[in-house]
Amino acid sequence: MIPLFVAFPSWIDPYVIDGLPVRWYALMYIVAFSIAYILFRYQCRNDGVISMNASESQDFFFIAILFLLIFARLFSVLFYSDARYYITHPWMIFWPFRDGRFIGLPGMSYHGGVAGCIIGGWIYARRHGRSLLQLTDIVTAGIPLGYTFGRLGNFINAELYGRVSSLPWAMVFPTAPRFSSDEAWVREFADRIGMEYSAGELLNLPRHPSQLYEALFEGIILFLILFFIIRPIKIRKGMPHGFVFSFYLMGYGLFRFLIEYCRQPDSNIGYIISLGGSGNIAVFESFLNISEGQIFCLLMIAAGAALLAFVMWRHSVDSKEAARSKGRAKGKRA
Repeated sequence: MIPLFVAFPSWIDPYVIDGLPVRWYALMYIVAFSIAYILFRYQCRNDGVISMNASESQDFFFIAILFLLIFARLFSVLFYSDARYYITHPWMIFWPFRDGRFIGLPGMSYHGGVAGCIIGGWIYARRHGRSLLQLTDIVTAGIPLGYTFGRLGNFINAELYGRVSSLPWAMVFPTAPRFSSDEAWVREFADRIGMEYSAGELLNLPRHPSQLYEALFEGIILFLILFFIIRPIKIRKGMPHGFVFSFYLMGYGLFRFLIEYCRQPDSNIGYIISLGGSGNIAVFESFLNISEGQIFCLLMIAAGAALLAFVMWRHSVDSKEAARSKGRAKGKRA
C-alpha cells in the first residue's frame, strides 16, 4: 500500500547559515514589514487619501512595529505560556538566551501584535494630529501579503502545525509529538493511511500543513480582497476611515477561526469550550470544540462588524448632510 501522506522536506533548515543564530523566521519578519511598508508608501503616493512623506512613514512604522513586537510577546507569555513563571521572572520575557544559547524570543502572538500595532498607531496619531482609523485603513490593506511570509517562516521552523489528518497532502513534521501505537485510535489511523508500525512504537502521524493554509487564506486571498476590492470601493465611494480596517478584522477573524479547526491548540491550554468528542486535541472531533485562538478571532469579527456598522452610519450621515448642503446651495443660486 502506498502511504497517503507527505514527508516534511529534508532539505529545509530553519537556520539561514549553519552555525549562526539567524533563522529564516526572523528574516521572514523583516520581509513582512518591508512589504507592508512598500504597500503603505504606494498608497500614500497614489491614492490621494493621506499625505505622508518617507520620513513620517518611517517614524510611524517604527513605533507601530515596536509596540507590535512588545505586545505580541506579552500576549504569548500571558495567554499561551506558563504565565506564573514569567510573572515571577519578568526579566525572562524579553531575554533571548536559554542555557547559554541564543534562541531569540520563542512565542509571538498574532492577536497581541494587532493590539500592540493599534496602540503604537494611536500614540503616533495623537502626537502628529493624524487619524488612527485613516492610518489603519492604509496599513491593513497591505499587511496580509506581508503576513504570508510570517506563516512561511512558521512552516520552515516546522511549528504551529495542524491536527492529525489523513488527507493526501498531510505532512509528517519532525518536531511534532508522537503517539503510541498501543492506543486504538493511533493504530486505526496508521492502518488507514498505510503507515507501518510495531507494537508500542511511537508514531509521528501526518498533520494538516496549517501554516500554508493560513499563508494562503489569511495572507494572499485576504490581501487580494482588501487591496483590490475593498480599498478601491472606499476611494471610489468616499467611505469614512475605518472601512478597510473593519473588513480586515472580520476577514482575518473569519479565515483564522475556520482554519483553527485544522490547527492543533496548545497542549498546555487545550479547548476553552469543549462540547463534543473525547477532547483529544490532536484530531478534529467537533465544531463545538473552541480554542483560545478562536475566542480571540470571534472578538475580532465582532469588533470589525461593530466598526463597519459605525462606518456605514457615518457614511449615511455624511451623505445626507452633503445632499442638504447641495440643496441649500442651489436655493441660494436660484
